[in-house]
This record gives sequence, structure tokens and C-alpha cells, in this order.
Amino acid sequence: MRKFLVVLDDSRECLNAMRFAAMRAAKTGGGVAILSIIPPDDFNHWIGVGEVMREEARERIHAHFEVFAKWMRDRQGVDPELVIREGDAVPEIMGQIESDPEIGVLVLGAGTDRKGPGPLVSQLSKSSGSLPVPITVVPGDLSKERLEAIT
Repeated sequence: MRKFLVVLDDSRECLNAMRFAAMRAAKTGGGVAILSIIPPDDFNHWIGVGEVMREEARERIHAHFEVFAKWMRDRQGVDPELVIREGDAVPEIMGQIESDPEIGVLVLGAGTDRKGPGPLVSQLSKSSGSLPVPITVVPGDLSKERLEAIT
């Protein structure tokens, strides 16, 4: 089964990327893998404090995932899987793509502010010609209705 890999983070544009991935998966018989990355900088503390912070980050990720997963199951009939990795975002995304041969498309949400589309879109689009899968960049300001129409 082909999977759509989508990154779960705290950005607003993440919502449209999630919606797009779920809608495309539902309409094409695919699956959704939701990747959340815990940055290494978050745990440069004493060992005990770092472990507590890491566990708190995982709990937040699971809580956010459950919101998206419930919507995907209830509205799209797609049961997503959660993958949590620790490290820098781009290498971890590439690592996940390499480790899961069912991933067929990377779905990213593009920011709508003047700073540009966001760091992931900027960094990954520079190397898009050599990526093992295509990237779909979903504009962050698309309406639900427009997303439904194009998926």
C-alpha cells in the first residue's frame, strides 16, 4: 500500500497537509504515516530533566496525533500510523522515507506569511530533484472546500 508521509508539528499549515494526505489516501486506497520529530536541542539538560522533557514531548505528540487520527478515521476512513523520531527535521524525514518502502509521497504544508513557505518546504525543495519520492506542497490557506475539490 502506498503511504502519504505528513509531518506533524506546531505550524498552522500542518492542518492542511494532514487533511490533504488523509483525503488523497482515502480516494486512492492508500495510507497515512504521521511523522513527528523531537528536536535534539530540547534535551540538553541534566539527564533526568532531559528524560522528563522527552516524555512530556511524546505525550504532547500523542495527544495531537489522536485529534488528527480521530478525524481521519471518522471522516476519511483512514487509520494513520504515528512515527516519532528524534533529531534534526530534514535528516529524520529522509531517514523515515528510506526506512519505509511503502512511503510514496511526502506531504508538506506551506506557510502563508511573508517569511516564505517554512523551513521544511524551503530545505526539501532545494533537494527535491534527488529525493526518492515526490513532494506535495499544500498551501496553508486553502479552504476545506478547495482541498476536497482538488483531492
